[in-house]
Amino acid sequence: MRINIPIILTWGRIALIPVFIGVFYLPEGWMSVRQQNVFATVFFVAAAVTDWIDGYLARTLKQTSAFGAFLDPVADKLMVAASLIVLVHLQRVGAPIAAIIIGREITVSALREWMAQAGESSSVAVATIGKFKTIAQMVAIPMLLLDAPLLGISMTWLGTILIYVASALTLWSMGYYLHRATSTLKR
Repeated sequence: MRINIPIILTWGRIALIPVFIGVFYLPEGWMSVRQQNVFATVFFVAAAVTDWIDGYLARTLKQTSAFGAFLDPVADKLMVAASLIVLVHLQRVGAPIAAIIIGREITVSALREWMAQAGESSSVAVATIGKFKTIAQMVAIPMLLLDAPLLGISMTWLGTILIYVASALTLWSMGYYLHRATSTLKR
């Protein structure tokens, strides 16, 4: 494995996950609930921005690698799963929504791995519906983590709507990918 800036940023996102979770388990009095929410939101947004930056740098600097292509989505899925579990614990997201989103991520990742082994990875390449799902959840999660009004708008209310949109898009995109893989699955 060759170490480069995009790989370091990806590992940094993974290393940020216990810090992100740890904010909510600090001894009482170290931070107010509001401070915990703000720090967790900042960590999540930093991870999301870093995801974009490492992809941009990998392409621009021509530092793409098979390992980076593997690790980057794993880091994303770990951060989203950790965030959803925290949000369920804080009672800001229902367990069924978190299970739908996390279950889809595992299912589609396994499907992509299996399709790649079958030489059919292009049939389950990232589609527009998957990108919309990602955008919806990456906007909803920080709103739900913040759990406070921003510019007079309830982030909790807006985040809740978006996480429901994300879960609907999650099911739709999973159905899309499974449909694309149907002919290979039948063989």
